[in-house]
Amino acid sequence: MAGEVILRTEKLNKTFGPTRANIDIDFELRCGEIHGLVGENGSGKSTLLSQIVGIIKSDSGAMHLNGEAYAPRTPLDAYDSGIGIVVQELGVIGNLPAGVNVFIGRHQRFTKMGIVNTAKINEEVREIAKKWDLADLSLGSLTGTMNVESRKQIELLRALAVDPQILILDEITQALSYDNRRRLYAIIDKFKAMGRSVLMISHDLEEVMGACDRLTALRDGKVVATVRTADITMNELKRMMVGRDMEGDYYRDDKAPSKGEDIVLSVRGLNVVGEISEMAFDLYEGEIVGFCGLSDSGIHTLGKALYGLSEGREGNIRLEKLDLPIDSPQAALRGAMAYVPKERDWEGLMMQGSVRSNLTLPSLDILKDKIGFLWTGALNASAKRSVEDFSVKCRDIAQEMNGLSGGNKQKVNLGRWISKELSCLILDCPTRGVDVGAKAYIYQLMKQLKDDGLGMILISDELLEVLGMADRIFVVKNGKIAKELRRGADFTEENIIEVML
Repeated sequence: MAGEVILRTEKLNKTFGPTRANIDIDFELRCGEIHGLVGENGSGKSTLLSQIVGIIKSDSGAMHLNGEAYAPRTPLDAYDSGIGIVVQELGVIGNLPAGVNVFIGRHQRFTKMGIVNTAKINEEVREIAKKWDLADLSLGSLTGTMNVESRKQIELLRALAVDPQILILDEITQALSYDNRRRLYAIIDKFKAMGRSVLMISHDLEEVMGACDRLTALRDGKVVATVRTADITMNELKRMMVGRDMEGDYYRDDKAPSKGEDIVLSVRGLNVVGEISEMAFDLYEGEIVGFCGLSDSGIHTLGKALYGLSEGREGNIRLEKLDLPIDSPQAALRGAMAYVPKERDWEGLMMQGSVRSNLTLPSLDILKDKIGFLWTGALNASAKRSVEDFSVKCRDIAQEMNGLSGGNKQKVNLGRWISKELSCLILDCPTRGVDVGAKAYIYQLMKQLKDDGLGMILISDELLEVLGMADRIFVVKNGKIAKELRRGADFTEENIIEVML
């Protein structure tokens, strides 16, 4: 019944070595409620969700589901109890077909004499997608060949496949484009109307304020407060999360476009078959050019194509001052171009590598001595300087990237490039999966780089992000530039959405 407590945690604790990730967590989720968990990276949100769904075991404390003791040993136990989850880090098996991933671990009823009937699996997955009005996907394709958005949709289908009473969403929306995000919001509304519950983590504070009935803020592994969204302001929420005032906006406060006189990057006739076509634009010094569009618009292909990473790319991309054509990633690197991809963990960073290795890799050419040797002392000094300059929270420079929070991974992802002199910077969803403090840091860094004369291309699924940071916005539809908007009165979500749809 709506309003009754469906899930309760009591004094949950979890420690990882010297780190107390969760400390005496008391939490309640009610039937028919959309409940948000907010806090900075490392505050304990994902650890709490991992205990609820059996990914990790609590050190102490208790949980109750529907008034009965609940202690899941694995996510399958959670599924059997009517709890579905979409995790923050990608939770798919890349060398299995997408449809099979939806029923991974629960495929017994599709199996006869040891043979899995993938046709029946795909048929049921399509029925689930139809029920919840989700986009069609190529279910026979290997999941590892799909982009991050499609993989997240497969994870969502897996969670919905258990017909859950509780749907847990850990940072899913920032992986989705505008149209698929709207579909997710419709699912959330449907859950509420059905008297079911949604527990969501999001660093998009506008999103949680708009979608959630109540919010629980965590800081340093502890619950700070649980409040109704109607009873709190955005600035009060930020203060609860970070423990200090963060008044006002963190986007640019100027209302007009600005740029230098010289063209940095010239793009003419850029084509990638089936994805983008006939793109043409110039990027100037000290200018931020934004790109936005729906899931099939091709904006994320654009970043790869500009850096020479797309197969079958055609067109003329040139660094004007160097008179250097960019026909390969090697040429882009020689020209001091930098590319920060959306799929940070898969394409941007070496997740099994150290902080030091990730920070220094793009700068090996300038870290060599006069006779071409790389010395450990020089690598260590460079990495330590970057850790300090970019406020990366890590145990030391030898720590593996896997052990860092999303915000600190992204600081490394950016810092590894910005520590050297660049000609231009391509950013694809630079604040995906980072908290409000890290977002503010990244936007401030972008403003400083713009003031220093660096030209930047900002590709984003966050309309407020491109509106807040860009001098010009290109709205992309069906792989082509549909409209150009300049910073000023025309810079509104309504104008962008009108073109996108």
